[in-house]
Amino acid sequence: MKTFDIVVVGGGGAGLYAAMEAMKTNPKLNIAVISKIYPNRSHTSAAQGGVNAALANTAKDDTVESHIFDTIKGSDYLADQDAAEVLCRDAPGIIRELENIGTPFSRLDDGTIAQRPFGGAAQPRCCYCADKTGHTILQSLYEQCLRKGVNFYNEFYILELSHDNGRLKGIIALDIKTGKIVPFNSRSVIFATGGYAKMYWNRSSNAAGCTGDGQAVAYRAGIPLKDMEFVQFHPTGLRKSGLLVTEGARGEGGYLFNKDGERFMSKYAPNKMELGPRDLVSRSIETEIREGRGYDSHAGKYVHLDLRHLGADLIKTRLPQIRELSMYFEGVDPIEEPIPIVPTAHYSMGGIDADNDGRTIMKGVYAAGECACISVHGANRLGGNSLLEILVFGKRAGHAAAMEAQENDPSPITESELQRQHKYIRGFHHHDKHERYGIIREELGKNLADNVGIFRTKALLETGYENVVELKKRFKKVRVFDTGDIYNTNLIQVLELQNMLDLSQTVAMGALLREESRGSHTREDFPVRDDENWHKHSMFEYCDDDICVSSKAVTMGKYELQERKY
Repeated sequence: MKTFDIVVVGGGGAGLYAAMEAMKTNPKLNIAVISKIYPNRSHTSAAQGGVNAALANTAKDDTVESHIFDTIKGSDYLADQDAAEVLCRDAPGIIRELENIGTPFSRLDDGTIAQRPFGGAAQPRCCYCADKTGHTILQSLYEQCLRKGVNFYNEFYILELSHDNGRLKGIIALDIKTGKIVPFNSRSVIFATGGYAKMYWNRSSNAAGCTGDGQAVAYRAGIPLKDMEFVQFHPTGLRKSGLLVTEGARGEGGYLFNKDGERFMSKYAPNKMELGPRDLVSRSIETEIREGRGYDSHAGKYVHLDLRHLGADLIKTRLPQIRELSMYFEGVDPIEEPIPIVPTAHYSMGGIDADNDGRTIMKGVYAAGECACISVHGANRLGGNSLLEILVFGKRAGHAAAMEAQENDPSPITESELQRQHKYIRGFHHHDKHERYGIIREELGKNLADNVGIFRTKALLETGYENVVELKKRFKKVRVFDTGDIYNTNLIQVLELQNMLDLSQTVAMGALLREESRGSHTREDFPVRDDENWHKHSMFEYCDDDICVSSKAVTMGKYELQERKY
């Protein structure tokens, strides 16, 4: 059995940056990247608008301190201030490294990297590659990993984090191509598997694969999750599909209108207007729709995002993908017509509890990117900070893992562990199982959208939690009707559903217990932020198929608690 120095689980921006940095730190290391799809198709490619860094190219007076404060304020003061400082101070160096490896950033007339305004930011500091920023960064990182000799195992699905009473042994994965159970012995494991917002199903901007696999596997292995109740709804998803319309569309000057022709953000964020923080803009749109000022159609209620005044040249050069998506999925050309939009489940602030270098409580196990909760986003993430997070903390986790990998001497993954996984998977084919994946999957998505959405109450959350518990019971009777081994997508979907059910239970429980409104978490029965009782992180541990909930203090710094106004 081969032992790797580092196994990175996930081939998106965080995983690839971690692998690249680890190889740069120690080129002699044997590093594997495990991905359930091909890395250059990871969800990082869906990040359109840009990545924040205080370069002061567009706004000459921008500073790192301003970026730090914007991030902490945007988080509704739940971000750990030391982590936010690391994020923002590392940002300019990250952008320069990406530039040096060939990322094709859009440019100003003087040749410097262009920066556009984004929501909740005091200055235009979002660096971008038209509206395909994540895609271009992903390709650049993948090229560098191939160049440096990283081993790629594509189309492998993680099943279990193998450990001996908390001592890491590696991971166990399913080879999707063959159906074989494969052990990956490793001195270190870095989780970089992305978010879990696809659990909201048809009202989500996430790709189908964003099912929280890394968080669920770590959770069941005894590693705590943090702040799972904070799920961000992006203000502008396409009405029919939920596909993302980048914040860059508003950063370039797009307007939001209701059916009365009113640019309604003047009521909610008179200073920032459409560039208020995402949680505020999403609530504002939802309020307009709930109070009857939205448009109505067979595809649902919505408001308009109007780009027409920007002109054809700007839309074609800076927002070409948005135009393409609008034409394909909504049948409107934003040069000629407004885009129908509605808030869409977009980002997971919660995840695997990790420190500023990605370390978890299990020695040798790290987490980075959206699957981690290093607490830079707190209760609400600012646009442009997600790509930055995966790059900064992917790099830091890769460096830490490379420096510490030789400290671990894992024992082999046993044959009995592989057989246990094989038996579990085969159990889904049993003839006495009758529940179907699609029915439970659709019910989970509808339950979360209806009961654990943008606006929350005790009654809704209790219903949402009870429904998840019932769906988990029904899941034990789910049958995989495809009995083949090769590319058994029915099996993968069922395994993903198990992960989403475990995580959705923590989301609903955390939202039910948190009796306040903060950032993306809005309780209509507790409309005020309660710093005395709830200025703390929620912690979730797996306890024999139940949840043990506790709390953790927020790390403060120079910025004192204050009301968040825009």
